[in-house]
Amino acid sequence: MNLPVLTVGQINTYIKSLIDGDPNLNSVFVVGEISNFTNHYRTGHFYFTLKDSESAIKAVMFRSSAQRLRFMPENGMRVIIRGRISVFERDGQYQLYADDMQPDGVGALNIAFEQLKAKLEAQGLFDSSHKKQIPSVPERVGVVTSPTGAAVRDIINVLTRRFPLAKIVICPVQVQGAEAAGQIADAIDLINKHSSADVIIVGRGGGSIEDLWAFNEEKVALAVSRSEIPVISAVGHETDYTICDFVADLRAPTPSAAAELAVPDRREQLAYVKGLSEYVRSNISHNISEQKSYVSSIASSRVLKNPLTTVENGRQILDMSLNRLLASQRSIVNEKSLAFASVCAKIDALSPLKVLSRGYAAVYCGDKVVSDAASINMNKNIIVRFADGNVECTPVNREINC
Repeated sequence: MNLPVLTVGQINTYIKSLIDGDPNLNSVFVVGEISNFTNHYRTGHFYFTLKDSESAIKAVMFRSSAQRLRFMPENGMRVIIRGRISVFERDGQYQLYADDMQPDGVGALNIAFEQLKAKLEAQGLFDSSHKKQIPSVPERVGVVTSPTGAAVRDIINVLTRRFPLAKIVICPVQVQGAEAAGQIADAIDLINKHSSADVIIVGRGGGSIEDLWAFNEEKVALAVSRSEIPVISAVGHETDYTICDFVADLRAPTPSAAAELAVPDRREQLAYVKGLSEYVRSNISHNISEQKSYVSSIASSRVLKNPLTTVENGRQILDMSLNRLLASQRSIVNEKSLAFASVCAKIDALSPLKVLSRGYAAVYCGDKVVSDAASINMNKNIIVRFADGNVECTPVNREINC
């Protein structure tokens, strides 16, 4: 029996034709856990292994199918895959070609929501430090929502009722569908570019997670985050939460509540202004009364009634001060005079003239005092000084006094 000699490629092609011809393998649903996941960002293809507790199969999801996924597959994630089984001829390996993928047990949108939430939170987009203050009295309120939904009517009604002075700038967009996220993000950027509002309300009415999904898109979250104008998120009902809610500067449970948070109540403002007016009026009246009492007390004072009294009192005080000054001066002069007289008496008692007045005399030879007879020059006259004058004498005999 002669058997043909086949090449490896022929064998692989034959096996591929057998598998591709089996209708049971052309459309299969396979459940398993993802491992060895690789995302070829350049091509957009996903390569991974799908396994259970007993076996494993190689799998690939090409870009055309992968870009339709609402979530990013991860290792360890249990999924249900719709696809087909075929052979990769080059390697002689059969594998699963995935056309669609859904999480097993948890919806794809829920997983996509949690994945994007974790990503943006890690980037700091939810930090309270990035939240901007909502203006207390905005002049213009921007509204990014559907022009035909109930949400825009509710917002307009509340804004008009609460604070009709605020201008409403409506930027109509789709809030559902494939184009919605891009339009919402562009509208927020447009209002910021032209500074068309002081605060922006972004939202829509309630709906399923699919209906609200545009507000869970990353492009909307980034537009809200980079907005220089404060953003109030009002998506769905009170129990609905979207990524936009976490990024926005303020979350409102409903569009109507967002309008209430965006502007003050006119009646409250009028009451506040009225209260201020009454306070100012009362304060001014009180101050005027106090000043009147003060002026009256001054006008009734003795100084203003009889101003000469102050002058007379001043004169009296001045006279008393002058008398005290003169008395003090006389006392000091007397005291110094007595001291001076005492010193003069002491000096007078020690004065040589005092001695001369008692009958004594002083003898001078020239400018020098002669204290003994031996010091007299017999050839020179001497001066004898008495208390009442001087006498010039000529020495004759040393033993004889003049």
